[in-house]
Amino acid sequence: MRAVIQKSFGGPEVLEVAEIDRPTPLPGEVLVRVRASSVNPVDVGVRSGAYPLLGEPPFGVGWDISGVVEEAGAGARFRPGDEVYGMPFFPRAATAYAEYVAVPGRQVARKPATLDHVHSAALPLAALTAWQGLVDAAGLGEGQRVLIHRAAGGVGHLAVQIAKARGAHVTALASAPKHDFVRSLGADEVIDYRTTDYTEAVKDADVVFDSSSEGVRALSVLRPGGTLVSIMEHGDRELAARIEAAGRRFAGIAVEPDYASLEAIAALVDAGRIRPHVAGTFPLAEAATAHERVASGRTQGKIVLTVD
Repeated sequence: MRAVIQKSFGGPEVLEVAEIDRPTPLPGEVLVRVRASSVNPVDVGVRSGAYPLLGEPPFGVGWDISGVVEEAGAGARFRPGDEVYGMPFFPRAATAYAEYVAVPGRQVARKPATLDHVHSAALPLAALTAWQGLVDAAGLGEGQRVLIHRAAGGVGHLAVQIAKARGAHVTALASAPKHDFVRSLGADEVIDYRTTDYTEAVKDADVVFDSSSEGVRALSVLRPGGTLVSIMEHGDRELAARIEAAGRRFAGIAVEPDYASLEAIAALVDAGRIRPHVAGTFPLAEAATAHERVASGRTQGKIVLTVD
């Protein structure tokens, strides 16, 4: 099968399409014929060596998949022909930029019925990050106030929609050219972080969803007892201690595969409450160009690779 691999750390040019052995599903696993795989910032960091999550190359990059079950191992919970999506194996290697991926059945869920594979592939890592932070860790609910950083990005644009689906009042941070987009997602207030100090403009938030490594700056925004959800500084014990000492909660999120959350996300999608935004698609052979787009940091929503 074809898969994108890299043999060294470096720029996007280290990504190459190679012929590798097609995996065979073990008991409880399914072999997914991948139709699409999205590109996340973590993929860029792993490729460059800035975030050496997988150790030294060679290895394959990517985690998000949407596709069709080709084979099912003994006892697997899906059958051939089922359409599934997920984020297998994270933070270990999944080699998801590929024609086939073998994955434990409980690391994928039925894809949203109302989405094609391109848009379904845009969801898993980003939506799970938002869900596990806002719902599982913070318990965000009706009438609460949440501040969301990078609200137009891959994780942020889904976090805004998940928060609104939970009945929260959403204040979003985004650059001025992206304000209309963020408002279209349901944000109640949008602040241009380039011209406005959000720590002066926002007070008494119940939750801050931080994807910008803001750390203790969030203290002035949070009400006593409020929760800082951090997806960038999840391992910072000193930060956690300072937040807790100030009478707030710290929730560091390292996203993980979770089929139950994927099912809940798919239900919200099919109910019309969440819609992933795909800013562009590229064929597998143009994975390097897709990485360039994501690395620019200016993309609204997600970039997706299509697998023919």
